[in-house]
Order: sequence, then structure tokens, then C-alpha cells
Amino acid sequence: MTVAAQRLGLRITTPDSHTDIDVEPLQGLWTEAQYLQLTDHARLLIEFTDGRLEVPPMPTDRHQAISQCLFLALSPFVGARGGTVRFAPLRLRIREGKFREPDLLLVRDAGDPRRGNDYWRGADLVVEIVSPDDPGRNIRVKRRDYAEAGIPEYWIVDPRDETITVLTLTGEEYAEHGVFPRGRQAESVCLPGFAVGVADVFDAQ
Repeated sequence: MTVAAQRLGLRITTPDSHTDIDVEPLQGLWTEAQYLQLTDHARLLIEFTDGRLEVPPMPTDRHQAISQCLFLALSPFVGARGGTVRFAPLRLRIREGKFREPDLLLVRDAGDPRRGNDYWRGADLVVEIVSPDDPGRNIRVKRRDYAEAGIPEYWIVDPRDETITVLTLTGEEYAEHGVFPRGRQAESVCLPGFAVGVADVFDAQ
């Protein structure tokens, strides 16, 4: 089974290409089990909210360079302290009926029981790189989502103005720890001692 993303909607095509189903009429009716089965075989990122499938924009080369730079900075730092870092695609369950696919996610303890093989059930820090096609999704929607999931720290990496916003969870909402522009280092709260040069991130090739 293949899944194709189009601006006008989603379609499912069987391997023999004889059956082509428009899934737009099914929006709102998908179950969590169906979503998990679908994404086990899909070749693109698909997120899920209360019965609706959501397809984020395809990452660009610059997006991937930024993601790789952050992964290479985070992975040895976190790994040396007993944690682990992963990159998309990897499903993160926000709550029953809601899944996201952050660009990067980590736990400080590699043995954390929330780290499932099929999907993660939580994280200590997530990173999203803002898409120019839908910036509000990362800046507003996912800010609420990750707060809802109780994730202690959320980094919003915005190539448009070349800033990294570090948010920390206070109660049920995020507060800004800092908005770091070029010339500064973005610093983590939940990873004491970790910092990355903002210019290095946005100059990554």
C-alpha cells in the first residue's frame, strides 16, 4: 500500500494500482489503531488528531541540514549522560487520539519506559524546525500539543528569522527561556551544560 499526499487531500493506492481511494471523506473517522497500521507502511510523515490524518510539508534540504546539525550536537552530549536522541520519522503519542512526528526528540535515560519501539509515549525535549509553508503549526499548534503531553522542553528552530526559541514547561503551559538569534548560543534547561551556536545551526550545509 502506498500513500500519496496532495494539496487537495490524501489518497490510498493498493500495490496493484487498481484501487485508488480518496480518504478525505474518512477524515474524522480514523481510529488510532488504523492510523498506526497505516503509518507502519507509509513512506511519508503523517500526524494524527482525533480521527484526522495530517500530512506535514516535505522537508527541504536546508531543513535536513539544520536537523542533522542539531542531532550531531545533541547525540554525543545526551549519550554520554545515559540518554538517547532520535530523529523523524518516529511517532510520539501526545495522548489518546493524537500523535506527532517531531524533527528531534530525546530522553535523558535510554531506559526510559516511555521509549517504545513502535512509538514513544513521551520525551524530555523535542525540536521542531519551522516550515515556511505552515509556520503556525510549529509555533502555536505544536506548542500546545507538547505542553499537553507534559514535555519539559520544546525548541522552535525558525529559519525565517534565524532564531531558536527555547520553551520550558511551567505548569500546563510553556514559558520562554530565551529567543536566541545569530551571535548567541541556544541553551537548554533540562540538559544543563548543553548549548549550540545559533549561527552554526543555520549555516549548516
